[in-house]
Amino acid sequence: MSPSFALGLGALAAFVAAMLYTMRRETPRPDALFWILIAVATLGAATAGAAHLGTVWQTDLSAALWISITASLILFAGVALIVREAWRLAPILLIYLIALGLLATAWGGITHGGLYGPVDAWLIVHIVVSVATYGLCTLAAVAGAAVLLRERALRRKRPGGLGLVRRLPSVADAARLQVGLLTASEVVLAVGIATGMARQYVLNGHLLEFDHKTLLSILAFVVIAGLLVAHRRTGLRGQRAAQVVLVGYLLLTLAYPGVKFVTDVLLA
Repeated sequence: MSPSFALGLGALAAFVAAMLYTMRRETPRPDALFWILIAVATLGAATAGAAHLGTVWQTDLSAALWISITASLILFAGVALIVREAWRLAPILLIYLIALGLLATAWGGITHGGLYGPVDAWLIVHIVVSVATYGLCTLAAVAGAAVLLRERALRRKRPGGLGLVRRLPSVADAARLQVGLLTASEVVLAVGIATGMARQYVLNGHLLEFDHKTLLSILAFVVIAGLLVAHRRTGLRGQRAAQVVLVGYLLLTLAYPGVKFVTDVLLA
């Protein structure tokens, strides 16, 4: 068993422990053990990612997934400390991150070397901004999923929901979280596109290279911008807004880990 694989399993165990604890929580606020479990899960993901990266920035699928997981957990902790009901997203966020962690662990042995191209300040800024964008969009998508689950429970005349749904934020709280996270994502995504253009210009004198990642990122930016404008002008919210959020997140997923899945797995 390789060290990176063992660390991946350890991180997954931490995710499962945190998820199970949030599923049994009945009090209105998170306690110290909740934060300890989130911290351990974050440390586990970061350690697994660091072990996989080694001494160079890897461009493979597993590294991208562990980095995305770590960023999502760090951003979740920050948002949960600031926004009252954000911590209630933990159950479905952790379920989703467990699925990503399983993929990262399964493909942990597949690598195609380090970073391609020169490392410069623009690249470092672009990577940090891109990771932050995907983490924020992950949280927005989770909030959108919470809206869908809560509204489904209301349609079935079970306002409190059952099991997992009962622990999620209310429709109104989840919708507010969704809009706030999307707004932050849009701002950071704009910075990411701008830094990518700046680096492209420094490298070859062109502002844009129309590859799959660039096109999907721009399309996601347009979709999210359209949703925010529609929300402001028409009050678009609820199930339809959540569905648009998930479409935008799908586009970003195709742009970031999706491209690496194609190059590392399908074309390997």
